[in-house]
Amino acid sequence: MVKGTPIPLKWVYALSGSFIALMAAGIYFEQFLVMLLPAALLFCWAAIYHLEYLILFIAFCTPFSINLEELEIGNVGMYLPTEPLLFGVLILLLFKLLSGKSIDKHILRHPISCIIYAYLAWMAITSITSEYPLVSIKYLTTRLWFIASFYFIAVHIFRDRQKMRAYLLLYLFTLSLVIIYTVFRHAQYGFDKDSAHWVMEPLFKDHTSYGAVLAMFFPIAIGLLMQRNMNLLMRVLLGIGFFILTTGLILSYTRAAWISIIGAAAILAVLLLKIRLKHLLMGTAIVSAVLVIGWDDIVMSLEQNKQESSDKLDEHVSSISNVSSDASNLERLNRWHCAFELFKARPIVGWGPGTYQFVYAPFQRAKDRTIISTNQGNGGNAHSEYLGPLCEQGFLGTTLVLALLYGITSLAFRLFYSLRERDMKVLVAAAYLGLMTYFIHGVLNNYLDTDKASVPFWGFIAMLVAIDIYHANSPSTERT
Repeated sequence: MVKGTPIPLKWVYALSGSFIALMAAGIYFEQFLVMLLPAALLFCWAAIYHLEYLILFIAFCTPFSINLEELEIGNVGMYLPTEPLLFGVLILLLFKLLSGKSIDKHILRHPISCIIYAYLAWMAITSITSEYPLVSIKYLTTRLWFIASFYFIAVHIFRDRQKMRAYLLLYLFTLSLVIIYTVFRHAQYGFDKDSAHWVMEPLFKDHTSYGAVLAMFFPIAIGLLMQRNMNLLMRVLLGIGFFILTTGLILSYTRAAWISIIGAAAILAVLLLKIRLKHLLMGTAIVSAVLVIGWDDIVMSLEQNKQESSDKLDEHVSSISNVSSDASNLERLNRWHCAFELFKARPIVGWGPGTYQFVYAPFQRAKDRTIISTNQGNGGNAHSEYLGPLCEQGFLGTTLVLALLYGITSLAFRLFYSLRERDMKVLVAAAYLGLMTYFIHGVLNNYLDTDKASVPFWGFIAMLVAIDIYHANSPSTERT
């Protein structure tokens, strides 16, 4: 049909009549899922003609998504509505690539993209050699749809800086609503520590993942407030959002999130003092060496701390270093020991992506077990973004995670010191520091298997790469 030719009226009547008949039949036979057909058609239209709006819609929905497993609906660990949409976007991207269309060569050849290729390729190889291949293939697939949507497609979308800002504002808006919901529930229990562990359910599975995401957006909220071309109303709304975010972060009782904010502040000081990256790496290497050499003495010192986690914030902060009686800290050490033992058993290819919780139980030592230890495979993962890949994908798994961290840091330092436009420089710092809160938090926990953390994690990386490709040379000229 020639473009602009109107659709014959008889086809309009036929399609409308068929649609109404289908809806009526679904209602009559109580097959109410058919009522989702209009939304499905709308999403299909958006995916084909306006993919950027679908990606932004997914970001908007992410804080509201619910895991079916948490609701005990079947035995499927899927987040609705985000993961079905992300799966659809992945299929659409693969279809477009197979049909001859291509991603911008600047994106494909970027150093961060090259690290991601190696990261995914090794994950695919270790999925084949996995102890549980089906578990690992599912894990790989979920990682693929997060990276496809919020890295490769997002980088292209972020060539428009307004889309970059829209992505951050949409996620921050719905995250603020989740915080308000959580704080109101928490208030009903007097803001005590125990209820802080679960009042964010079913939107977040626990307070640690909730705190991690709040910490990631803490630098983002500050960065948006510092943007110069922001009208008064938006600035007021962002100020309210920042207050809500800070309140939620404090009341989350998430010690790792608090540590990550302090760590991000220290990295900001490094950026502002214009300390060169090689000096930062040298300092990090020295500190790491001291920690390794004096580890036994450090543990002995930490064992003197008997402060349990508490409703009082000062006591709760003091309990961070309690490895003598705090069950949460002791269980984390138990998981880390198991991860090292798993790695020693299979140092090359590991046990397979996503398999830790199914294989670690026999590696627990009796003296390391705590009151919250389990053998059922339902107690979560290795509680580390570095030790998890180490035992699941071998030495190269953790090496590639560290390579990604180095690549992001190198890119962020280069952009921060070279960009001429202040607002873009602030966005670089905000995205990088948001990522660093996660990498610091990742020493103690890992959440990249969830949409809540993955959407901002890969989205922030996409922002840095997009700024490098499309916005680094001139504030007003994009590379074609």
